[in-house]
Order: sequence, then structure tokens, then C-alpha cells
Amino acid sequence: MSSVSASAPRGSPRLTRRRLLQTAAGAGAALAATPLLAEAPARGGTLVTVIQPEPTSLNSVVNNNYANGSVSANVYDGLLRYDDSMAPQPGLAERWEVPADGRSITFHLRKGVKWHDGAEFTSADVEFSALELWKKLHARGRVTFASLEDVETPDAHTAVFHLNAPAPVILSALNAAESQVLPKHLYENTDILKNPYNNAPVGTGPFRFKEWKRGQYVLLEKNPDYWEVGKPYLDRIIFRVIPDAASRAAALETGEVLYAPFTAVPLADVKRLQVSAELAVETRGYAFQSHVFLLDLNLSNPVLADVRVRRAIAHAINRQGLIDTVWYGFGKPAISPVPSHLTRFHNPEVPSYDYDPAAAEKLLDEAGYPRKDNGARFSITHDYLPFGETYKYAGDYIRDNLKRVGIDFVLRGQDYPTWTRRVYSDWDFDTDSNTIAVMMDPEMGLPRLIISTNHVRGVPASNNSGYNNPEADRVIRAFQIEPDAVKRKALFDELQVLVMRDLPILPLSEMRHVTLYNRKVHGLGTGPDAALAALSNVWIEP
Repeated sequence: MSSVSASAPRGSPRLTRRRLLQTAAGAGAALAATPLLAEAPARGGTLVTVIQPEPTSLNSVVNNNYANGSVSANVYDGLLRYDDSMAPQPGLAERWEVPADGRSITFHLRKGVKWHDGAEFTSADVEFSALELWKKLHARGRVTFASLEDVETPDAHTAVFHLNAPAPVILSALNAAESQVLPKHLYENTDILKNPYNNAPVGTGPFRFKEWKRGQYVLLEKNPDYWEVGKPYLDRIIFRVIPDAASRAAALETGEVLYAPFTAVPLADVKRLQVSAELAVETRGYAFQSHVFLLDLNLSNPVLADVRVRRAIAHAINRQGLIDTVWYGFGKPAISPVPSHLTRFHNPEVPSYDYDPAAAEKLLDEAGYPRKDNGARFSITHDYLPFGETYKYAGDYIRDNLKRVGIDFVLRGQDYPTWTRRVYSDWDFDTDSNTIAVMMDPEMGLPRLIISTNHVRGVPASNNSGYNNPEADRVIRAFQIEPDAVKRKALFDELQVLVMRDLPILPLSEMRHVTLYNRKVHGLGTGPDAALAALSNVWIEP
């Protein structure tokens, strides 16, 4: 779709927030988008946004990468939403109860909610989604819902989760991006991974799926029967696929694209664009995911199986230099797989690996890998994440760091389906880069990379390193059922020590994502999951 623009509803000219902001943008453009003038939301219009890479599926059960979730969270609902303090709020569930023993959760569901095909939403859909989708297929859900034994449905609007042990993490995992409720009547008795509705979704959310033209766009249209009365404001959303980063930046500048989350343009362009009178820059809305940029290290490679080699690689990489060079300072060096802003869970007292090439060289010598005549000790491959050019640049930077200590780091580029198959199905890699959502409760995002039972082929964002440590497995199983916050924190501390001692993964940067949007776009959230939340509150200034 070559030219789609916002259609303005009828109305007389008025003093607008955008016109006020244009006079004050310049050097005073701020990262936070604080409203200056309250206005009644305008109805109608088309929000053109950009999604990169193109989704691989239009639900997050099959593959929970952010591109899939960003689109499908507008089509599906979750049982809960989250406020700015990360506390759960009603979604498809109007209220819920947890008894003192923590071994069940009773959800009372909204009445009158319909699927986009007209069928009634009931507790049977929640039962099916929880037991057959989240628990069995979802990369994070396999761990999050490990304690879920059964879902009782005493009536059409009540779902009771029965747990074999307390599982406090569940109430942090039920929004529309993470645990989507899918229609039982369209998925039951099918091959779920090959179900055609994965690419033509039928949900209960504020927007209905209309069309997916591969390589060009995904089109969603307003759901006129949405249960949240008066929402959404927009008539449609177009998620455009624009592979070239410069073209994405140009589309924002010209107004062809109005909204671009998840650092859709190079950060060099962000620095330039944030002083535009037409554009705003926002860094809030990503705490729910709490992304960490890291390397997965394939322990089946005899070279990488030696922990001294893994520690040498950790010492050889200049994390701050990586952030400053590739991410233009948007980030913070990671010393643990749990980001430091998650103060309830982060452990700063873990084995550390300061940038120290001399220490790296010493470890490599001790491991029995002296430099050869050409200066190289050995060669390993690196399959960088194909989510735009930034990850290629990160690979280039790491390659230069490792070359200084005698490691030949060979980059391999490919499209996302090929990358996913190579690193998660075939395990045909030495190292890969990934941006992992550790999540606001790290039990949702970290164990899947570590626990030995998640070393399974074909599951994205799983334990592809092949790490198998009974001690780590024990700690994970302990905090999954520990209701006491202090004891749970101690267990998270212990896991972080084990991970940073053994280094099956190598955390490098606490990511700081950027959202760019046109100033005539209003209603974008800034809560912990705003970048993945439905755009039902968004409206476009005439």
C-alpha cells in the first residue's frame, strides 16, 4: 500500500497540542511525552506504523517475538492489564481471587464478549488457551505455567486455575501480548502450529484482522463490537514492513509513517530526529519486557564447552564501548541477566568480567588455544539477530574486540525464519546474539534460557546453549513455588551467580528502546507494557 494517510474527521480549526509543541520543539524536545493540552479524542483515521522485522505469525503463542506481539495484541485480549506500577488490572477478567495457600486463582470473566466471528467468549476458551497453548507451546509459558495442573470451568464466566504449588508469577503474565486468549472453537483438534488462524487471527480485541500482504503490510480494522465501550478511536491500523532503515526514518520525517516503536530506526537517526518539531521520542513503555542484549553460547562446540573460553570472551568484549558505538549510549552494561532497574530481583554481587583483553588472553592460553602463525587461536561463527542493521553492527564491534585476543569471529547473516531454524531447531551455530525479554518478573523470561528441560528443538527463545546444571534447575524449581518475596529474591540471587559463573549466556547490555511518533498522534501509553499494548486509546489529531 503505497500511500495511506490519516483521515481527519470533520470539525472546525482549533488550538491543538501539536501547534503548541511545534513552537517549543527545537532544542527543548524532551524524551518524555507529557500532554500540554487536554483535548477530546478525535474519532476515525488510519494509524500507519512500521513493524520490523515482518511478523512470522499473528499470535504470540507460536512465536513470542515482539513483532508478532505488537500486531496481535491489538487483535487478542489477555485476562489482565497492568498499570504504571506493574500491578494487575482487569482485562477479560473483571476480578480474581487468590486464597491464602496460593494454590488456585479464580477468574471472573466479562459477560457479553464476542469473538470477531460472532461466537461467544467463555471460560472454555480460557481453559483451552491455558492448558493447550500457554503451558505447552509458549516459550516462556512452559515455565510460567509449570505449576498449573488444571482449569476448572464451573460456568461460562468463571475459570479456576488449580496449581500444584503457589505460582505468584502467573499474575504478572496475563496481558494481551504475553498470554493471549485464543478461540477454542477454531483451534481445538487442529495442528496448532499449522493452524491457518495463526496468520489470519480471530480475537476479542479492539481491532479485527483484515489482510496480511507479505512483505508489505498487515491491515487491522476497528472492532465495532469491542467490549470496552467507545474504543477504539481509530478506524484502522496499517503495520508497514519497511526493511531498509533509512527508508523507515524517511517515512517518519515525511509523515508517511506516524508511529515507530522498538527502535525502528538507527539510533544515529534518533539523535537527529528528536529535535524535529513534528516528531516526539519516548523511552518509556518497555519495562514489562526488560530486554537484555546477550550472546547465546553453544556448549556442544568443544571450544565453547570450556568455561575458560567463555570467560575469556566475556573479558574481551568492551560492553560500554559496544553501547556507545552501536547504541549511541542508549543502554547500560549488563553485569547480570536480570536488569538493574528490576531492583526486587537484581543481584549486583555476581562474578564479574571487566573489559580486560590481557585476562582474556591468559585464559585462552590456559585453555590450550595458543595463537597460530596468523595470530588466530580458533574460529567460531556468529549468527546475529536479523532485526535490523543494529545487530549486524553489534556483531562487527564484537568481532573486532575478539580479534584482538586471537578469536576469529565469523558473522553470518540471514532472514529471520532461517535464523530461527538454525539457532533453535537445528542448533547449527556457535554463538548467536539475541535481545531477550527477561520480563518484569524474571521468572517469566530467564528460566527458559537456563533450565535443562527447555533444551528442546523448535522452541524460539529457549535453552539453545544446551546448558544442563542440576543446581540451576533446583534453584529455578524452588523460586517457581516460593510465595515469600524475601526468600524468592534470595533464590534469584543464587541463580544469577550460577549463570554468571558458568556463562551459558553472556549478558552484554540492558537495552533502552526508543519509540518515535508524529506529534499529531495522541493516547500512546507509557506504562510498563505500552509498546506491546493494544492501540485502542490512540487517536490522531485532525
